[in-house]
Amino acid sequence: MPPEADLLAQFSEVEVHWPKSYRIVPSRFPPIDLFEGVAGQAGDLAALHELEGLTSNRLREAAGEIHLVPEQDRRFGPGYTPVMAAFTYPAQSRFSDGGYGVYYCARDEHTAVAETRHHRERFLRESSEPSINLEMRVYLAELRAPLLDLCAPTGTPYLDPHDWRPSQHLGLQARQAGRYGFIYPSVRDAEGG
Repeated sequence: MPPEADLLAQFSEVEVHWPKSYRIVPSRFPPIDLFEGVAGQAGDLAALHELEGLTSNRLREAAGEIHLVPEQDRRFGPGYTPVMAAFTYPAQSRFSDGGYGVYYCARDEHTAVAETRHHRERFLRESSEPSINLEMRVYLAELRAPLLDLCAPTGTPYLDPHDWRPSQHLGLQARQAGRYGFIYPSVRDAEGG
């Protein structure tokens, strides 16, 4: 792997535009924020959540860790609740050590299902819980962003199916540099994207 200063420089940046992308999340997360349709500006939503949060533990929990999202990157309004939830409920993943949230999506539904199935199965296996039925929700969204391309051979060290440490370090470097993220081939669905 290249020296620290050159870590991100080894990847080209590509302008990605997918008219449809697929994100699958557990349905325990509410699909719509109570204030989604009434906040007129970014500050309004934060103020409404703060006001309601004074009396509502549920709302404090529903807002997640909004402080993890820089104010200029916060989005609000119809449809943004599931997008923002990816960043305000951080968990350990390929590109995060759990200290910040990451939005994952796939170009096609089959790939989104394969990735989600792998991670849910892993979670349930590690929890030693008996078999259960999980309700999941599929979100469709347009994706348009400049992303670092991990599809070339230089991306291979960051796509290990079991060791996330190199990719988590790469994710942190990208976050600190203000990059939007990565495009990479699915590790769980070689045919998909």
